[in-house]
Amino acid sequence: MMLKRTSIAIALSLASALALSACNKSAPEQAATAPAGSTPAAPVSAPAPQAPVEAPAPVTLVSVDLGSAVGADRKVTTATTTFTPKDTIYASVATTGTGTATIEAKWTYQGSQTVKDDSKTIAPTGPASTAFSISKPDGWPAGNYKVDISLNGTQVASKDFSVQ
Repeated sequence: MMLKRTSIAIALSLASALALSACNKSAPEQAATAPAGSTPAAPVSAPAPQAPVEAPAPVTLVSVDLGSAVGADRKVTTATTTFTPKDTIYASVATTGTGTATIEAKWTYQGSQTVKDDSKTIAPTGPASTAFSISKPDGWPAGNYKVDISLNGTQVASKDFSVQ
C-alpha cells in the first residue's frame, strides 16, 4: 500500500514538473519566433518635431483710397480726391492680418463740422477691404472735407478731399 502511494506521488510530481516546464518553455519561444510567412512589425518611433506655430499677425492698415464708386471687392474703382456735389463719396480701407478689429471713419467738413461718424467690426483672415460712404441727395456744399480712419480706437490715416 505504501508502494502504491509512493508511486502515485511520484507520478503526480513528474506530471506537474512536465506541465510547468512545458508552460515556461513555450512562452519565450512564442515571443522570439514569428509565425512563418508573417512580416515583423516596424519599430515605433517618436513623432518628428514640428516647427513652432507663429501667432497670426494682428490687423493693420495698408491704405485708404477715395472715389465715387467701389466694386464688389469693396475697393475704389477709380481713385480721386475731387468730387461733385451729387457724388456718393467712398473710402476703401485696405487691411492685412488676422483677428477682430474695429475700423472707424469720421467724415468732417471745413475742419470742424462732423458729417458722419461710422464704424465697422471686421474679422479678416488676411488682406481685406472695408468700404465706408457718405451721400447727400440734395448735394454737398463746395469746400474742403476730410476722412479720418481709426483702427481699434487709434487714428491711423487721414485723407483730405474737396467738393467743387
